[in-house]
Amino acid sequence: MDIKKDFKNELLKRREVSFVVESDKNPSFVDMKKLASEEFKKPEENIDVYGIQGKFGRNTFLVKAYVYDSKEALEKAIQKTGKQIREEKKAVLEKRKVEMEAKKAAAEAKKAE
Repeated sequence: MDIKKDFKNELLKRREVSFVVESDKNPSFVDMKKLASEEFKKPEENIDVYGIQGKFGRNTFLVKAYVYDSKEALEKAIQKTGKQIREEKKAVLEKRKVEMEAKKAAAEAKKAE
């Protein structure tokens, strides 16, 4: 493994690394996460491999990854997809709807007495 870039981002509490790996076949994200874990001495759950680039006819691959200080920092930094955001909004709206119906039912029961 040949490290090309190693930048410490204090704001997001992570190291932004790029390294070159030699392999006969395309490496998987899981394999690169294990390799980065061993190299940077951090648990696999603190590593986010976001890119593996190869060039035609070569056995070298450029791997880009973020190595976080903690799992909490990783979870805080990962952006949610549009689908996840819509699902969370839908859940909140459903919860509000149930609460409003419960209040309405309680008010009607109070009037009936």
